[in-house]
Amino acid sequence: MKDVPRRPSPAEVIRSMGFVPAMAVTSCGLGFLRPASGTWGSLPPAVVAAGLATASVPGWQIDVAMLLLLAIGCVACLRFGEAAERATGKKDPGQVVADEVAGQAVTLLALPWAVTEGWAGTPVLGSYVSPLLFNLSLAVTGFLLFRIFDIIKPPPANGLQRLGGGAGILIDDLIAGAMAGVLLQIVARFLF
Repeated sequence: MKDVPRRPSPAEVIRSMGFVPAMAVTSCGLGFLRPASGTWGSLPPAVVAAGLATASVPGWQIDVAMLLLLAIGCVACLRFGEAAERATGKKDPGQVVADEVAGQAVTLLALPWAVTEGWAGTPVLGSYVSPLLFNLSLAVTGFLLFRIFDIIKPPPANGLQRLGGGAGILIDDLIAGAMAGVLLQIVARFLF
């Protein structure tokens, strides 16, 4: 009996695109992690924002970091997304998580991060909480909101996902990120 050749997995196909394209679309390999590769791909902006915010870095510097991650995610999707779809034969392959990096970065832009220098605490609903706790809460809430919006894909995100290539991979996550970001802005400013 002849051995039937094994068909390569989508992860193997992505790796076969070459080192730079594979690392770009999988966000340095996070897209290969299971379960929930999109959740793994959403972590870099949340970790960077939380780390910078808890280190009392000014909000504008956090925004610059988020804009850089947004740009990197967009370029990776637009440059290599179509090739990943072609290689895997799948629309928006699960291993491609650069779109999650971009969407999560949008969610965490322009937030009212608390600065610890000279502050005894941040007023939240009439009480004071530590800036560290406030900043961590913002980052975690932003992470969770983006994941919810990315998973449920409310209109118009769900319809725009049908676009082809890298734009189709990216646009629904940018919209989900913007929706989560607006809600997070409202919540953060209400609590302040």
